[in-house]
Amino acid sequence: MNLTEYFARIGYKEPNHKADLKTLTELHEHHIRSIPFENLSIHCGEKITLDLETIYNKLVRNKRGGWCYENNQLFSWVLKEIGYDVTYLGAKVPGLQPNCFESHLFIKVLVDGKPYIADVGYGIFWQIWQPLELISGKDQPQLPGVFRLDEDKGVWNLQKTGRKSDVPNESFGVSSLLANSLFKVVYSFTLVPRQIKDFTETCTFFQTSPESLFTNKSVCSLQAATGFRALIGWTYCEVTYNYQEGVDLIDVSTVPDEEVEKVLEEKFGVALENKLVSVNNKIHH
Repeated sequence: MNLTEYFARIGYKEPNHKADLKTLTELHEHHIRSIPFENLSIHCGEKITLDLETIYNKLVRNKRGGWCYENNQLFSWVLKEIGYDVTYLGAKVPGLQPNCFESHLFIKVLVDGKPYIADVGYGIFWQIWQPLELISGKDQPQLPGVFRLDEDKGVWNLQKTGRKSDVPNESFGVSSLLANSLFKVVYSFTLVPRQIKDFTETCTFFQTSPESLFTNKSVCSLQAATGFRALIGWTYCEVTYNYQEGVDLIDVSTVPDEEVEKVLEEKFGVALENKLVSVNNKIHH
């Protein structure tokens, strides 16, 4: 494991990296545009582990993506190597089972004594592009929309206010994971420091339980300069943020089963070793 290899993986060409906000922001942006959010291992018969070296080999050397436990653990290692003060935090996601603070892993980073939230492992519409100041009640506009953190009695909510959507192919107008909304609580969290072992049970649940979102949907998502692209089952979409004032463009199409792996390679840079069985089941809560 070495930083030079990681920097090459994310196309980061700033050798004079200091542990400041500029470097943190640049690394955050490069990571989400280079390493996908994906759960394809579940649908390729591969076990997802919390072991950092395994994650490094998968995401950096094998040019795969991963979900929050993988992306944010890798990113945390990078930040620590550079010299940042990093703490793991856990969140619960509305509507996602299990309903606990170990359902999502992300990072608190201190920069010159000031706390920020970094999260390179969420994907699709709700992925933050730059670190957020850990401050309650402040609108923090980014291209995806306006993010905001609100705190009440020790519980923080990450919220996003987005835009209207233009979906030219109306038959895809309501596709659960791709349904944009003008306002959403992305997740709730506390500032209790977490350890990786705290996420062992949820990591197992998400890849084994028939109730899990991730066993019911094969997902790959990658942020881009003006939006993001995603493949959920056989549904491929490209989103352009604010393509008209106050409107996001959502271009959706269906990919034939025999072309799924080609799309993964061409659009996401993901080459799978094992056979993918795509899935996109509806989730009933």
